[in-house]
Amino acid sequence: MATLEDLRAAVIRGDAASALAGVEKALAENVEAQTILNDGLINAMTEVGARFEAGEFYIPEMLIAARAMQKALEPLKPLLVESGTKPLGTVVIGTVQGDLHDIGKNLVAMMLEGAGFAIRDLGTNTTPDAFVQAARDGADIVAMSALLTTTMPAMKATIEALENAGVRSGVKVMIGGAPVTQAYAEQIGADGYSADASSAVRLAKGLIGAA
Repeated sequence: MATLEDLRAAVIRGDAASALAGVEKALAENVEAQTILNDGLINAMTEVGARFEAGEFYIPEMLIAARAMQKALEPLKPLLVESGTKPLGTVVIGTVQGDLHDIGKNLVAMMLEGAGFAIRDLGTNTTPDAFVQAARDGADIVAMSALLTTTMPAMKATIEALENAGVRSGVKVMIGGAPVTQAYAEQIGADGYSADASSAVRLAKGLIGAA
């Protein structure tokens, strides 16, 4: 469908105004919100992720595409809720306590939302207790980011807090950030590690069996 193809192209090139107009045009043509989400926005963000992994896109291109997707998603959200559309899962995401960096975390959140997850962003300097409460509130995945080696121990502290609160078994924990490694994820008992926003989407889907 030409309208959805135009929408998809607008998201990929990061044209927020055209992406929003594309959604509004599709709705005016009586295309279902779920179809617009799947065939327009999610399809576009999947392509953005593939281009990043192929070395054709870099972080700036991913960011502007993700922002265009978020803008285009705004008029769809109430319609998706109204129609009973269920997200793939709920991801609670935050930069750990002591760390104020948020660009990487924001990009991961946008890419996950673009893949069909519901996102609850706790922001930066997030305490273990805040992650625990979010897990109690019904998260499927707890996603933690750290950009400093000095704040990485807060990831371990958060996992321990989840265990002590009795909610660890009910959530999957994924971690990421410049100094973080797969070995560290295994060391602290996280369920997964991703090196970038594109692989974070694949990891999240795998953790909840939606890959």
